[in-house]
Amino acid sequence: MQLLSKIIGLFLAAALLLPAAMPVRAATQEQQNDSSRVMQSFEQQEKAAEQKKITAVNDKQKHRIMFLLGVPLLFILLTTAALGIAMGVYGKQVFVLHMVFAGLSISLAIVHVIVGLVWFYPF
Repeated sequence: MQLLSKIIGLFLAAALLLPAAMPVRAATQEQQNDSSRVMQSFEQQEKAAEQKKITAVNDKQKHRIMFLLGVPLLFILLTTAALGIAMGVYGKQVFVLHMVFAGLSISLAIVHVIVGLVWFYPF
């Protein structure tokens, strides 16, 4: 527990000290000439377009991710049901394992619902 708190403390210290280590720009926009402002504007537009390309996830990738969330969810649900049947019908002692799989299935189902709503619900 102490190791975890030390690691968290180091991450927080690094996050707080990172802006202090960043270099400060010497020249402001008013000090630059017109041609460099134009070039800078084009570079910013290009960077914004590249960033949008990188972060944009198309619908095919979204459907693939939802499928990759749904397959393990279906497997875990079937395993939970099988453990429940083994416990109820055949009297096997698998209650703890059944509860673990039930918790995993609920957690993955909640993630699946949230991702689906965020990506596919028409806001």
